Amino acid sequence: MSAQNPRQWAYSLPFTLALLAPFNLLASLGMDIYLPVVPAMPGILDTTPDVVQLTLTLYMIMLGAGQILFGPLSDRMGRRPILIGGTLVFVAASFSLAFTTVAWLFVALRLVQAMGAAAMLVAMFATVRDVYANTPESAVIYSLMNAMLAVVPALGPIAGALIARYLGWSALFITLGILALLTLSYAFPRWHESRQAYSTTRMVDVGRVFKSTQFWVYTVAFGTAMGAFFVFFSTAPRVLIEGAGLTELGFSVAFATVALVMIVTARFAERFVKRWGIPGCALRGALVLLISAGLLGLGEMFFTPSLWSFVVPMWLAALGIVFITSVTANGALQNFSDMAGTAVALHFCVQSLIVGGIGTAVVVVLDGSTAWPLTAYTGGMAALTLVLLTCLARAEAQT
Repeated sequence: MSAQNPRQWAYSLPFTLALLAPFNLLASLGMDIYLPVVPAMPGILDTTPDVVQLTLTLYMIMLGAGQILFGPLSDRMGRRPILIGGTLVFVAASFSLAFTTVAWLFVALRLVQAMGAAAMLVAMFATVRDVYANTPESAVIYSLMNAMLAVVPALGPIAGALIARYLGWSALFITLGILALLTLSYAFPRWHESRQAYSTTRMVDVGRVFKSTQFWVYTVAFGTAMGAFFVFFSTAPRVLIEGAGLTELGFSVAFATVALVMIVTARFAERFVKRWGIPGCALRGALVLLISAGLLGLGEMFFTPSLWSFVVPMWLAALGIVFITSVTANGALQNFSDMAGTAVALHFCVQSLIVGGIGTAVVVVLDGSTAWPLTAYTGGMAALTLVLLTCLARAEAQT
């Protein structure tokens, strides 16, 4: 099946963002809007807290692992069918969850919902790769997408708590289903196929991706940046609410300021990518993260938990996160235009394993009520990223 040439994508950058961003937000909202009712779900489902925890853990795992399935499928079938099919699956699962009180079925439907979300993410990011590969505009899109994902954990639980309080827990999943339907109805007549021509008889060479040094270096860099925010998100409630004494609303505002820094910085992504290039942006981002880790460590050693010792260094880290995430997709995937869907899926899956594995480990092993997990992850991974980027630059200079 032939596909539309990516160069025929005639939409402006703002219109493209308006078309793509809602699918990115929905995938994250499927997790975060549900968090406020998690403590009540054992009673609702007549099950144990451990089973309810599976509804969170399996969603996250499937969100990453599902991309391995849908990446190659999007290369073979096209981005548009995967996007439409994934959204419809997400809608059906969301509405079904709203009327399910059987524990095992609820867990299974959460898995199905995550599969739909994974398909949406693959189609969205593969389309960005198809249309904006190796252009400054791609930096704007990638950085804004990741900045938006920073906002959802800050605002999603607040929205979820209000909806559940006044309309009940079922309304959370009905809301997700309605939002997904509205998003699909807007995108359906406008989202054109962007995949390059693909031979249906060709086998996808996954090994080619894994043999790429650039893929690994920039995927580790991506994991460094997103993991820094993940560990911040995982430890911030205990540090700021229990340690610094902030209220839940005060915590949400403080948390949102970090997301705001990311969004504002992302607005200028095109400029700094043009000036520094892909390696230069990633290198500067890793340096900034290393400095922020040092400030976090000093704050933990010499000050009591506060906005100044914990949140302000994260403003600096937010700059580094945007510098890195603006370019890592292009850096990792620039040699795989003919199999962008598969490469995107592997890029995000490996990144999620880095974040979930190492990020969770430092939070569990170190004291999660302090800044040490964030200091250790951000500092250690930033240092590793700097070493890898330097080695890659030297290797490329010799060829």
